[in-house]
Amino acid sequence: MIVRPQQHWLPRLFVWHGSVLPKISSRLFMNFLLSIFVVLMLPWYTSLGIKLTVAPFSILGVAIAIFLGFRNNACYSRYSEARLLWGQLMIASRSLLREVKTTLPNESGITHFIRLQVAFAHSLRMTLRRKPQAETLAKYLTAQELQVVLEAHSPANRILLIMAEWLGERRVQGALSDILFQSIMQRLHDMSVVLSGCERIFTTPLPFAYSLILHRTVYLFCIMLPFALVVDLHYMTPFVSVLISYTFISLDTLAEELEEPFGVEDNDLPLDAICNAIEIDLLQMQGEKTLPHKMTADKNYQLT
Repeated sequence: MIVRPQQHWLPRLFVWHGSVLPKISSRLFMNFLLSIFVVLMLPWYTSLGIKLTVAPFSILGVAIAIFLGFRNNACYSRYSEARLLWGQLMIASRSLLREVKTTLPNESGITHFIRLQVAFAHSLRMTLRRKPQAETLAKYLTAQELQVVLEAHSPANRILLIMAEWLGERRVQGALSDILFQSIMQRLHDMSVVLSGCERIFTTPLPFAYSLILHRTVYLFCIMLPFALVVDLHYMTPFVSVLISYTFISLDTLAEELEEPFGVEDNDLPLDAICNAIEIDLLQMQGEKTLPHKMTADKNYQLT
């Protein structure tokens, strides 16, 4: 995620980091070269008796803009839901620890329970980003727990089960009444809802055919555009063509980023920072003095 301070409108026009320009600059440059070639070939092009006008491109451009808007809205809905789910995870983690600490004030194993909560957040993060989990989870789980978790189909779900078993042991020992046990288990259910919601977004992308149609149409439009502009604009064709292409290609590229909100691109969710915040909050609630360093945006204003 890009975290930038408020800027005046003028320097914002020249922002590079956080925009989609680094990803599409080569495509815009190719469009610029194509436009120059079309300008140079204009005499030969007109001698063929074929003349494209901007009229069909105006109609097609409106249609593409509408469909790009629908697609971007659908992708942003995925991003927004993912953001809400991770916010719910932070709420559930705090509430769970608060209830455990107040109902088990003399429990010596709460620190281990906190490690399980932090391990769950990291496991979910690494699952969504397709990263290996062994090295990170080894910091929070025992060797036996780590082996069981890594062998599971859903490591994060297995950690939830270990947390439930930890609470079940306290219930058997009589430290938790049935009512309190059910209340605390509801917090684990909230975390399970977050896990299932993230897995649904992660495993269910937008229909490929829908994205493919838009992708093809956008690039065919940008390729054919210089041929329609050159008759009227002549030497201004490269600049106008690049400007229009930038609008459509950037919207198409931004939708691709928002469609998978759990990645590590500029406009994806800062899952590392969220997990870091959860760990700091839980350790502070336990009264720990040694806390992890709070993650902040780097020199490019990116928060991972």
